[in-house]
Amino acid sequence: MSIFGIMRTGVSGMAAQANKLGTVGDNIANVNTVGYKRSSTEFSSLISEGNHSEYNSGGVNTSIRYAISDEGLIMGSSSPTSLAIKGNGFFVVSDAGGTNYMTRAGNFVLDGNKDLVNAAGFYLMGYPLTNGDPSVVANSLDGMERVNLSKISYRAEPTTTGSFEGVLNSNTTIVPAGTLPSDNVAGSTYSSKASIVTYDNLGNKKMLDVYMAKTGTAPDTWQAAIFDQSTAAAGGGFPYGAAGSAPLATATLAFNGTGQLTTAPATFNVNIPGGATATIDFSAISQVATGETALELSVNGNAPSAVEDMEIAGDGTVYAIFENGARLATYRIPLATVPSPDQLTPGSGNVYSVSQLSGDVIVGFPETGSFGSVKSGALEQSNVDLATELTAMIESQRSYTANSKTFQTGSELLDVLVNLKR
Repeated sequence: MSIFGIMRTGVSGMAAQANKLGTVGDNIANVNTVGYKRSSTEFSSLISEGNHSEYNSGGVNTSIRYAISDEGLIMGSSSPTSLAIKGNGFFVVSDAGGTNYMTRAGNFVLDGNKDLVNAAGFYLMGYPLTNGDPSVVANSLDGMERVNLSKISYRAEPTTTGSFEGVLNSNTTIVPAGTLPSDNVAGSTYSSKASIVTYDNLGNKKMLDVYMAKTGTAPDTWQAAIFDQSTAAAGGGFPYGAAGSAPLATATLAFNGTGQLTTAPATFNVNIPGGATATIDFSAISQVATGETALELSVNGNAPSAVEDMEIAGDGTVYAIFENGARLATYRIPLATVPSPDQLTPGSGNVYSVSQLSGDVIVGFPETGSFGSVKSGALEQSNVDLATELTAMIESQRSYTANSKTFQTGSELLDVLVNLKR
């Protein structure tokens, strides 16, 4: 073995240990980095070819490996936009230029544009639910958009359904024909009246007056009539609009001898002014000798309301929570993976790209197939074990020192050889 071979071996060993110290240093520096996956330096021997009469110095071949598939400890967070994945999969994120990556770093917050962005500046990607359930692109990270709540900062829901529940007084006076609420004349009378708030397409309140009038005894029948309160006569009441004009909706309710409703179907449609056609269900009404009519009226819909909060379910559905308590599903967050996650190519910001060794990307929704679930209000910590890294650092330091001694010894032998000429 030549002196130069000794020195080359020493240099090779020093370079290998320097690489290991580099990975250990990165691991220690990122011990508290959310979603960080530790790296390690692995060695294999490197032997030069030669004859068998003398030893041919070689060196050390270095390779870097990443423990990307090892899940870190999941800890709670006070922020509902902090996300962790329990099980298999990566979040799909995008940089400012639109290039997509995968990551386990779920420390997302809402920025000024109401995009969900993590600490490294990558935007969370998802499928919008505007047109119903989305179709996932199973083999590509394309086809998604940034999860953004600015488009739904205010939302109004028009009234589309409602119900009447309760009892009618069977002993009330019959209202004669010609003066029924549906006749809409100044002398119209009724058995009971109630008002209810509905909402048009823009979220404006529309007050409706609901009249109930008993019209017959064999069998007992009633009439329900609904009017737009804004068209009532001065001081309120009949007539609404022009005398004799039709109400927004009317319905006839018939009851049998035991007071049970026999009208079918027990619904009628009300055209909300400036809004939708609401289907009102009155199947829960009965008739008994109560002494008074007691009805409960309820409808859906709401005035414009701002987004107050957000909620992310385990299946990746993003809900916008409005000030009035309403919830609206806005996005579905997918997860991505590859056949060999440890062979992904890492990038700055704890993101990963597909490589030839990792295999092609596979995309699906959380809690389906082999994919894990999304945990809101939680973060996956680094999978670095500090004690292990400190031990590895000491070992590498000693190995580096030993290899430097080899190089130093080779240098001293070379000096002896040079001095032999003198």
